[in-house]
Amino acid sequence: MTVVTPDADEELVVLVSPDGEAIGTAPKATVHHADTPLHLAFSVYLLDDAGSLLVTQRALAKATFPGVWTNSACGHPAPGEPVEDAVGRRARDELGLDVDDLRLVLPHFSYRAEMDGVVEWELCPVLVGRVSGVAPQPGPDPAEVEAAEWVPWREFAADVLSGRREVSTWCREQVAELAALGAEPADWPTADAADLPPAMSSHTTQPPLE
Repeated sequence: MTVVTPDADEELVVLVSPDGEAIGTAPKATVHHADTPLHLAFSVYLLDDAGSLLVTQRALAKATFPGVWTNSACGHPAPGEPVEDAVGRRARDELGLDVDDLRLVLPHFSYRAEMDGVVEWELCPVLVGRVSGVAPQPGPDPAEVEAAEWVPWREFAADVLSGRREVSTWCREQVAELAALGAEPADWPTADAADLPPAMSSHTTQPPLE
């Protein structure tokens, strides 16, 4: 794998081949454009103790898909960072929340989407986690999150699938796949971490990338 030596504060994303093998890294700040290369990401769906989903609106100043409503959080694992750690880091930094009972549910999810000439093209496994309490108040980073709300999962899924609720391309496609797994998140089977893209490490699979 070709590795770019980053500046101390530069966030990198892992570039991958279509079969999920790592082929290099690129600065997150410059990787998204009209010809965005395929790279690793993740999406997480955070549920409270009452079964409601935390839904977020992307900050209006974000370079990609500004102002779009979507799932709880998305992000990019750093080179060699286990996906569970990346989810926890993103939830704390973006939402001010700690995640429990994190499970992998869609290891093979991928998508390509475009908005205002900027492309997202990601291998993007989907995880589900729990936030303790009922509708706990997040502390969102305003550079990342414009707004957030808790919505009962069944209501959210039905509205997305019917087209009554507009969400990001990846969220709409993910909700369709999640709904096919079962009506309630508790019904969703935990996927085998060995089915993650080869470039994506996990606490329960391969060691970090060298």
